[in-house]
Amino acid sequence: MPRMPRIPAYRLHKSSGQARVIIDGRHVYLGLHGSAESREAYARLIAERFTPSVRAKTLPVAVNGFPDLSINELLLRYIEFAERYYVKDGKPTKELVCMKEAMRPLRTLFGELSAQEFGPLKLKAVRQHMIDAGLSRGVINQRVNRIKRILKWGVSEELLPAAVHEGVRTVAGLRFGRSAARETEPVGPVADQWVDAVVLHVAPQVATMIELQRFTGMRPGEVVKMRPCDIDRTNDVWLYEPYDHKNRWRGHRRRIPLGPKAQTLIQPFLNRPGDDFLFSPQEAEGHRNTQRAVHRDPNRKTKIYPCELRAQEARKVQSRSRRSKRPKGQRYTSDSYRRAIAYGIAQANRSHRKAVPAKMEVPSWHPNQLRHSFATRVRKDFGVEAAQVGLGHARTDVVEVYAEKNLELAAKVARLTG
Repeated sequence: MPRMPRIPAYRLHKSSGQARVIIDGRHVYLGLHGSAESREAYARLIAERFTPSVRAKTLPVAVNGFPDLSINELLLRYIEFAERYYVKDGKPTKELVCMKEAMRPLRTLFGELSAQEFGPLKLKAVRQHMIDAGLSRGVINQRVNRIKRILKWGVSEELLPAAVHEGVRTVAGLRFGRSAARETEPVGPVADQWVDAVVLHVAPQVATMIELQRFTGMRPGEVVKMRPCDIDRTNDVWLYEPYDHKNRWRGHRRRIPLGPKAQTLIQPFLNRPGDDFLFSPQEAEGHRNTQRAVHRDPNRKTKIYPCELRAQEARKVQSRSRRSKRPKGQRYTSDSYRRAIAYGIAQANRSHRKAVPAKMEVPSWHPNQLRHSFATRVRKDFGVEAAQVGLGHARTDVVEVYAEKNLELAAKVARLTG
């Protein structure tokens, strides 16, 4: 049975003495609180709004030919659109989450404002709210641009006059060194010694993905999705064509050359059905359990006390509970891959602290830094164009006729380095 809509209450606005009701985030004033007129207005409004025969999405009274929507009402309509639009393979994309994060300060500051009254100064106030919250300049610019897109969508749906979007377009992005917004350090390459230290403390699946990124410069989201059926092994340099990648929606084709080193790395993982993923968290978990059993001391001399047995049993129960609630996936995601590297860094540092003499701690790094390491090395040895092609960056000044030439250059780099 469908849930009945919640009827908003008849309320007193203390500072004015007016009766009011809040519907969809908008304050509707009804007249002097307690008067017969205000109660009649309240009853009429509730009857009109919540009678089943009235459409749930009845638009408010039009102003200047456009519906008089509040910011909150506009955002609700946009979310309905975004939940249908930002979908890939039947699942919501991260862009939907990013759009909702951008909406939050807009809703907090101006949720009850008429959307037609929103302009450049109010957008700057939202931006200042983000600055005060400590967000970085890059993130702020991205979120402000998303707000502009919401208003542009409102214009395209004839929910707002074009002047609203034209006005906010005049708000330029924050420039480096020209605002109080926090600046972040640019992402740089990671030193080989820190990568080597982590490879020793992660599962073979994670270690192989790390090395593949080093040799090919592919994105984390591309390496975790590798399948045998996506790899063309016809020539001496194999070609990996991800079934899904960052720029697929733009119609770009992504082909990643795999040289001799990369081929050797993935060879042990190719013995599986063509549409299975090469790197399985389930297999990695099995490897870890095997390693624990191998390293368990069979010649223990000290007595095993009951409290230790109880603690072991409690850990087993807790571990089984976690596994039942959160089973391992068929493949790594970019996030789980990043977390696996973070685990390897923590394990490496634990080992370094125990060493005699103690070794230097491994600094934190993330998978995208491996792309920067690849780009730095290839740019130095083969030039900027080779690095650009290897990374899969599209160039606006290179037309489609040069696509095969670029692939040959990338294959040459792979043949010599990866």
